[in-house]
Amino acid sequence: MSTIVYLHAHPDDDASQTSGTMARAVAEGHRVVVVFATHGEYGEVAADALEGETVADYRRREAEASASALGLARIFWLGYADSGMTGWEQNDAEGSFHRADLGEAARRLADVLDEEAADVLVGYDWHGGYGHPDHVKVHYVAHAAAPLARRPPRLLESTFNRDELTRQFAAAKAAGLDFVDWDPDDPMDDGNLFGEAEADITWEVDVSGYLAQRRASLEAHRSQATDIEQFLTMPPEIFASAFGREYYIEPGVGGPMRPGWPF
Repeated sequence: MSTIVYLHAHPDDDASQTSGTMARAVAEGHRVVVVFATHGEYGEVAADALEGETVADYRRREAEASASALGLARIFWLGYADSGMTGWEQNDAEGSFHRADLGEAARRLADVLDEEAADVLVGYDWHGGYGHPDHVKVHYVAHAAAPLARRPPRLLESTFNRDELTRQFAAAKAAGLDFVDWDPDDPMDDGNLFGEAEADITWEVDVSGYLAQRRASLEAHRSQATDIEQFLTMPPEIFASAFGREYYIEPGVGGPMRPGWPF
């Protein structure tokens, strides 16, 4: 069995992007580890935070609850600050992940890969799915870290299937279910479209048997209500459609997209 290391930008990215594959890998006997580049300091403030508890502290607790729900073996923190959204002044703040020296950040991640004897490293596609500065940085750090490891792991990139999202949103609107005020065909903050086209995706992974774990992982990150509440209030059939598949690009392999299990 393999050791699979996932690099995520912030706590809750695990839940929304890769929790199904994580849960499936654990169920099939793999050791699954998550690395968070930042603590998500610029996320939403929880109404039930303890007195004196910072957003970062609260989100660490949520990350631990999510990891428990998915059966993850371990959490690592690279120790960088949240860079905020595209164009925020925090992008260039001292200690932000966006501003981090690429070699240094890659070395921190490579140390985790060595400690875990990782077989697979999962990062993000070239624009981090939707252009968030920290997500884009994940792509570059993952690619830089893999060859630094004593035993370079196989590299995969988590992405979103833009064509499938377009089909799902069209079907939802036709059924009168305007539950999200967003169009996947609109450019994101960085001017690029959301996710990737099916033609450029390598793996379509069926995680429909792990929807309960996906929901529990999302529940664990409930402080990030703007996104999480939209997901958790979806009708069951819409939730299953939205979260029953996950998508990965394998550099050097590419498309066309094929159903399968990359581990």
